[in-house]
Amino acid sequence: MELLPSTDYYPIATVSSISEAKRRVHESAYDLVLINAPLPDDFGLQFAIDTCAGSNAAVLLLVKNELYNDVYSKTLNYGVMLLSKPTSAPVITQSLRFLCATRERLRRFEAKHATVEEKIEEIKLVNHAKWLLIEAREMTEEEAHRFLEKTAMDHGITKRAAAQRIISEYEKKTDL
Repeated sequence: MELLPSTDYYPIATVSSISEAKRRVHESAYDLVLINAPLPDDFGLQFAIDTCAGSNAAVLLLVKNELYNDVYSKTLNYGVMLLSKPTSAPVITQSLRFLCATRERLRRFEAKHATVEEKIEEIKLVNHAKWLLIEAREMTEEEAHRFLEKTAMDHGITKRAAAQRIISEYEKKTDL
């Protein structure tokens, strides 16, 4: 705990078992997860792997020096950062900084991924609206595209909002 100043790491939650750690990670999102293996109910290796695979947390697993190579080969492909113990305060501090840098990189990737998903969703909506226009008004794809853009400009809304309006309007007509 002395190596986790509250000015840099806040809030900090500590648990004394893997089962409690699983529950906490399932209930809340954490940026960093540190595991000082072994814990009383489990070594922590699978928890470290599962946490990396199932969340966006950066994970540091501390293991005895004699187990390091074996555990390293099992965690390498999952993104678990591994540190042998005993270790020193400066090495832990440096490792935590690496974890923070990794987490920030993941955060940027998440934001970029969310933007791409939003764009894909918008393209799907626009295409759906265009197909409704093509079917209902017998427009060409180009005419439907122009109509959608003009609707957006005339109403001062996004193409996405215009597509949603068109979809709701024409799907109501087809439901009748």
